[in-house]
Amino acid sequence: MSSYDFIIVGSGAAGCVLAYRLSENPANNVLLLEAGPRDSHPLIHMPKGIAKVMADPGHIWAHESKPEASTGNKSEYWARGRVLGGSTSINGMMYVRGMPADFDGIAELSSDDWNWDHIGQAYKALENHELGGAETRGADGPMKITLPTLRDRLSEAQIAAGNALGWATKRDMNEPDDAVSIGYAPRTVYKRKRQSAAIAFLKPAMARPNLTVLTGATVDRVVFDGKRATGVLVHRNGATETHMGREIILCAGALASPAILERSGIGDPALLEPLGIAMVHANPQVGENLIEHRAMLLQARLKADISHNRQYSGWRAIWNGIKYYLGVDGLMSAASYEIVGWLKTDPSLNRPDAQILVAPFSFNMDDRTQVETVPGMHVTLYTLRPDSKGSIHIETRAPEAPASISANHHATAHDRKKMVDLVHAVRRYLATEPLASLIAEETSPGPAYQTDDEIIAAYDKFGTCGYHAVGSCRMGSDAASVVDPELRVRGVEGLRVMDTSIMPIIPSGNTNGPTMAMAWRAADIILR
Repeated sequence: MSSYDFIIVGSGAAGCVLAYRLSENPANNVLLLEAGPRDSHPLIHMPKGIAKVMADPGHIWAHESKPEASTGNKSEYWARGRVLGGSTSINGMMYVRGMPADFDGIAELSSDDWNWDHIGQAYKALENHELGGAETRGADGPMKITLPTLRDRLSEAQIAAGNALGWATKRDMNEPDDAVSIGYAPRTVYKRKRQSAAIAFLKPAMARPNLTVLTGATVDRVVFDGKRATGVLVHRNGATETHMGREIILCAGALASPAILERSGIGDPALLEPLGIAMVHANPQVGENLIEHRAMLLQARLKADISHNRQYSGWRAIWNGIKYYLGVDGLMSAASYEIVGWLKTDPSLNRPDAQILVAPFSFNMDDRTQVETVPGMHVTLYTLRPDSKGSIHIETRAPEAPASISANHHATAHDRKKMVDLVHAVRRYLATEPLASLIAEETSPGPAYQTDDEIIAAYDKFGTCGYHAVGSCRMGSDAASVVDPELRVRGVEGLRVMDTSIMPIIPSGNTNGPTMAMAWRAADIILR
């Protein structure tokens, strides 16, 4: 039985950053546990290998939501990475910092430890940005950030149409100025390869003798001596192991950390006692407050063959793959989306409340792992700060079983109005030159969806989660929250949580960057 100063559960964005930071001091003996394998699959590192990796059961947790009205009465796929790097090894590689007001809002609900002044400096410390350093942009950190290199007629028209509507274009789209804008998106790609958290943070740290990394290690539960966490029970190589630690830090994500807490006896007694789980601390908030972006694709067929669709099929796809392995920068080294926009659904707002991701290709809507055979483009759209809340809870004690998700999308009139307004805004964008004259017709959701009710029905039928779930182990200054402002699980000792589950509000955009920045800040808090 081994013993450590820190045991980190999960090797995603937060876990890798914490392993890097906490092992910097050679006096700290650190263990990182990952349920999945090492990140040796070559398609993980090829940016456009994402579709194959996302469909590979050997590298994902295949979470599915319960069928409900807001998901068209069908289950919705909420995949997460099960591999070194966690979801940063399977995500779309968009690098979005979020808005300063997001973190100031988190600070208002917790403590000033989490305000933009601290988070902005965390970004500066962790980034190695192609554009060099700035007040809140870093040039010397471990995470390499680059800008897209593939710029063509369609991409330029997609940006120009936004400019024609008065949207700004910024050299660094992450500049913290809350501007309505559209432009080429920073990405976690470097020298044609994905920059996962494992590549940027974990691999350098693994050279340190005081960091141990175990893969294939599924954490069943936290072990307690009374109210103090003393270790974790792990299933590995067909056997059960116990690893002891002075402090346990759950970094398993918004879909797995609450499940570990519940299996450990921290949660709602009404849910856990019927499963035969002995209560350590009752907190009905565990697994509640789940917030997710509700996304939809607005897709169009083009008049001219200027999209990327034909490059992803037949001999062209093979040739693009060969060029990638020959070291040629091109389609296969592009992030999933390389144009991002932030807009307002209501001009009177003080900052953007919606995000669009604009692509020079279109999907086969019956099988979104395939592109269409005709020229097309699409816009993924979602409102940034929904207030509808779902939940996630275990229904079995088995650690391999995904917890049960209730998405509860657009439960509020506020969210429904913003979702409808956003579709109208994106349709206006697509009808603006120089983009308008390139578009033949909207193909999804299509002209049949015009009224408010029809547009909401389109979200239900064609929508998807944003893969940005937060809030299921909410951090707060109030006694009902799951973790306190120093990330300590309330009611017990020696146990913290640091991942998207602690965010009491959802950041304005993709969660990869905010999670890394908050984990960097968390290390300061833990070590002090």
